Amino acid sequence: MLTSYAAHFDTPAGYLDFARFGPPSRDAVDATARALAESARADHTTVDHLMRAEQTARNTAARLAGTDARHTVLLPNASTGLFHAALGIREGTVLVPRTDFPANHYPWRRTAGLGRVTPRWLDPEPGSGVTPDLVRAALTQDVVALSVSAVDFRTGFRADLAGLREAIGPDRLLVVDAIQAFGAAELPWDAADVVVAGGQKWLRAGWATGFATLSDRALETLEPVLTGWTGVAEVGLFDGAEHPPAPDAGRWSVTNLSPVTAAAFAAALDLVERHTVGAIEGAIAERVGELIEVVRGYGGRVLSPADPARRAGILSFTVPDRDPALVAKALHAEGITPTVRADSLRFSPHASTPPEVCDRVAAALTTLGDRPGWAPVP
Repeated sequence: MLTSYAAHFDTPAGYLDFARFGPPSRDAVDATARALAESARADHTTVDHLMRAEQTARNTAARLAGTDARHTVLLPNASTGLFHAALGIREGTVLVPRTDFPANHYPWRRTAGLGRVTPRWLDPEPGSGVTPDLVRAALTQDVVALSVSAVDFRTGFRADLAGLREAIGPDRLLVVDAIQAFGAAELPWDAADVVVAGGQKWLRAGWATGFATLSDRALETLEPVLTGWTGVAEVGLFDGAEHPPAPDAGRWSVTNLSPVTAAAFAAALDLVERHTVGAIEGAIAERVGELIEVVRGYGGRVLSPADPARRAGILSFTVPDRDPALVAKALHAEGITPTVRADSLRFSPHASTPPEVCDRVAAALTTLGDRPGWAPVP
């Protein structure tokens, strides 16, 4: 556990569902309350003052992504960014993993319906993910982009972004959904042309927070189809004319975002920057490793990659001959919150998760032992 980081949170020790939602810090909660309180006492300075939080969050997100504010824009969620990217491609084939979270499917399905883009679905091997070799085998002249998750939501498989960039070459776009990685895993974000992330998971900023970064290649080639009134040049000039899109990533702005959520996002990003992604990632990896040992010790089958270098933050598993709902019930009784799916369970601890969670998981799995066919591994 990263003690200095954990001191900012009130999350129960048994919460292991950060890949679904990351409970915010007291810093983010307090920033939200202050912004709301200020808005309730509005005067002629209030709106301009509150709007400064957006620039603060934008600058911090840019630094964490290894870029600058010119190439960064705040968004209300990751899906908005993926739709911007999909609609911005004029024509061609885009490689998309069939195993990705649906947020990376529907933008390409919708643009296919408009006759602009043709998705070509990739099928990774079970227990693996999108690899450079898989991508190379699917490349044809008409492929203009690859859209992929940085970390697979099912298994925690960590994509080799540098290898994927090398595989597709310098002229195709690499679009990355970073929601299961950003703030909790160090990856070479500069290998991507588009990085999108929501802040409600590992960044622990709450809902309606997020951002995107755009490379120079993306700014040059993606059509700004969804640009709104806040995404144009001379945004404060209301002259009835159509203004050209902003020259930077701000062109992906549709309208003003909530300064309240921007304040929470700025506080959450600041916490990550101060404690560093590397330290946070290390603490998460340590806890995942310990949980793997517990799960295996009680006969569980781990579905996540065995190689620690190939996984990030997520431990997916099954308990043979046990319905995941039954296993979840035992875990809930010990105060453990997993993700429960029809065919598996998922643990996703954070840097604030204490070691004692492993004892609770062991206690929960022990209670399954009075049922026929079950036995812990000696």
